[in-house]
Amino acid sequence: MPPLTHALARGAFFPCRARHGRLSAALSHRFISTGLEELDASSEEDIMRKSISAIAMTAAAIAVPAMAFAYPTQPITIVVPFSAGGPTDTVTRLVAQSMSAELGQNIVVENVGGAGGTLGAARVAQARNDGYTLLLHHIGMSTAPSLYPNLPFDPTTDFEYVGLVTEVPMVIAARPSLEHETLADVIAWVQAEGEGVLYANAGMGAASHLCGLLFMEAIGTQMTVIPYQGTGPAITDLMGGQVDLLCDQTTNTTNQIRDGSIKAYAVTVPDRLDSLPDLPTPAEAGLPDFSVSIWHGLYAPSGTSPEIVARLTEALQIALADENVIARFADLGTAPSPASDATPEALQAKVVSEIALWGPVIEAAGEFAN
Repeated sequence: MPPLTHALARGAFFPCRARHGRLSAALSHRFISTGLEELDASSEEDIMRKSISAIAMTAAAIAVPAMAFAYPTQPITIVVPFSAGGPTDTVTRLVAQSMSAELGQNIVVENVGGAGGTLGAARVAQARNDGYTLLLHHIGMSTAPSLYPNLPFDPTTDFEYVGLVTEVPMVIAARPSLEHETLADVIAWVQAEGEGVLYANAGMGAASHLCGLLFMEAIGTQMTVIPYQGTGPAITDLMGGQVDLLCDQTTNTTNQIRDGSIKAYAVTVPDRLDSLPDLPTPAEAGLPDFSVSIWHGLYAPSGTSPEIVARLTEALQIALADENVIARFADLGTAPSPASDATPEALQAKVVSEIALWGPVIEAAGEFAN
């Protein structure tokens, strides 16, 4: 037997034989036949070149499926479309820490604030759909189409939905020096003073902006609205007495309420909160038809593969069941979404229904961004 054919028969060019015996045997048979047919017409060097090339192509074909499903293999970025230190940022960092442990990769939280969250959302909508750039956004995903006529993305088509993260109650709060003791007293004062009352929010499209719209609609009175670049500066000025009122999420106000830095009058959900048990509900405080909470969801760019979305949903659900996440959320007056809500289907349904809900409210208020 010629030397090359003998070498092929012994499997000299098939180091994977021990792990893939049947495959190696089949390939060996193929190359033995090829060698016998071409031996007279080609040199041993030519046969070796063709054999090695075929082996390389076969190995590459075997490796491609494994590489396609290897996710993640590098750090992931979650874009928060608001400033650092705000409620959405707080929620994101708690969830990201637990998701990072589950996925085995670092998760970097990047704050891209501006234009009521639309700048950060647009950035993710235009990012590569490889699963390494994600978005954690709140209810603003559903209000942006009404607030921004020239919105640079479509919440219903430019994203893949991963799942709901949490639904956060809000509180109606005031500067600590405000003399009124009940929400009914505050409402009477606002109705008497009108635009003499300064209402702070974190910018158009922010949760505090939306809550303010509903509050002014509920009491039939327009206040002077003072927009800030984020929740942090708004709360700082509220604590300092530069503005009078603010309605914002418990994730960013609970600690300040507890230490007396700001004065709170009511929660904005139907039931009292374990974290702030002394605050009445809207119905108890004289606003039976007033209710608002701020939900958060996790998104990937449109076209992200179903396998990657499924892996992210799995990691999100595991993170939301983490005892540390549950405890930290409870301290902030909220709770993680149950597994039944932390799904692409539940988040998609939420976005679509909330677009229909908020459209008429924003149109009635007549507040548009551009």
